[in-house]
Amino acid sequence: MRRNNDTKYTPSTGTVEVRKAVCQRLKEDCGVEYQPAEIAVSNGAKTCVYAALRALVNSGDEVILSAPYWVSYIELIQMVGGVPVVVEASEAEHFKITPEKLAVAITPKTKCMILNNPSNPTGMMYSRQELEAIAQVCVEKDIYVISDEIYYRLAYDNREFTSLAAISPEIKERTLLVNGVSKSYAMTGWRIGYVAAPAPIAKVIGNYLGHCTGSPCSISQRASAVALSASQEPVEELKAAFEARRNYMVERINQIEGVSCIKPEGAFYVMMNVSKLVGKELFGHVIQDADDFASLLLKCGKVAVVPGTGFGAPGFVRWSYATSMENIKEGLDRLTKFLRNVPA
Repeated sequence: MRRNNDTKYTPSTGTVEVRKAVCQRLKEDCGVEYQPAEIAVSNGAKTCVYAALRALVNSGDEVILSAPYWVSYIELIQMVGGVPVVVEASEAEHFKITPEKLAVAITPKTKCMILNNPSNPTGMMYSRQELEAIAQVCVEKDIYVISDEIYYRLAYDNREFTSLAAISPEIKERTLLVNGVSKSYAMTGWRIGYVAAPAPIAKVIGNYLGHCTGSPCSISQRASAVALSASQEPVEELKAAFEARRNYMVERINQIEGVSCIKPEGAFYVMMNVSKLVGKELFGHVIQDADDFASLLLKCGKVAVVPGTGFGAPGFVRWSYATSMENIKEGLDRLTKFLRNVPA
C-alpha cells in the first residue's frame, strides 16, 4: 500500500477511484447515473445517514420513520435536532409503510423521511409499484428521502430490487441514496459507506465530513474500489447461501408452537413474533414482553436474540442468519427445548 501511495489522507469525500467505482456499480445494478461529484464516501453507512441528516435537517424539523426501524435511525434524527415522527407498519402490512400513512404523517415541518429497503430488522423489501406510490407522495409534498439501500444485493426468490432513485427524475432530485460495502461484500470492518445525492447536497455533506471525520481510510477505499469494480460472482454466491439459511430458519420457526414469522424478502434477518408467549410461564418465570423473553432465552436457553423494543416492534425478537447453518440449527434446537421448559 505504501508503494502505491495509499497511506495518505484522501479528499474528504473519497478518492476519485472509489467514487467512480460507486457510480459504475449504481449504474450497472440500479440503472441510476451519478457523477463522482455527486458521491460522498465516509466511514460506513451509519456515518453517511448521519451526514445526510446533518445536510438536510434543522432543529425542529420532522423526519418520518417507519416502524420497525433500525435502532440508530431514531437516535441519529434526535442527534441533529430533528423530531422523529414514527409511523407504525404492522406484520399484516408486511412491516411496510403505505402511501396513505405517509401522506397523513407529513406536516409543514416535515423535511424528509428515512426509507430502509430491504429493511433491517424485518428483511422486507418494497416492490417497484410500492416505491412508485411512495415517490409520488414525496414529490407532491416536496420532501426529501434518505434511502438506505445497504442490503440491496441481498434480495431473494428472484425478486428484482428497485432503487428509489430509479423511479423518476423528480424523486431522484429528492433522494439521498445511502449504500456501502459492508453487507454485499462482507466488509463490515473496512468501514466504507457512501451517499449519492444531487451535487449541491453532496457538496454540503463533503464540507461537513471535512470538518468532522476527515477522509475515509485510504486503504479501505482501495479495497472497496476493487470490490465494486471486480466480478460480482462472489456476491451472488453469498446471496444463495443466505437464501438457503433464510428458508431453513423460517420453516423451522413456523413449526414451533407459540412463535411464528413471515418470510423476509431480503437482508439477513427474521422477525419472530413472540406475542403469544406473553403471560406464559417458563422456567418459573412469567414472560412479560419481548425483552423479558430475550433475557430468559439467553439465560436458560443459551441463545442470543435481539428484542424488538429498540426497533419499535415490541412484540417481536430479531434473529440473524448471517452465520453458519450449523449455528442456525443449533440455535433453533435450543429454542425448541427452551419452549418445552428443557434447559440447554
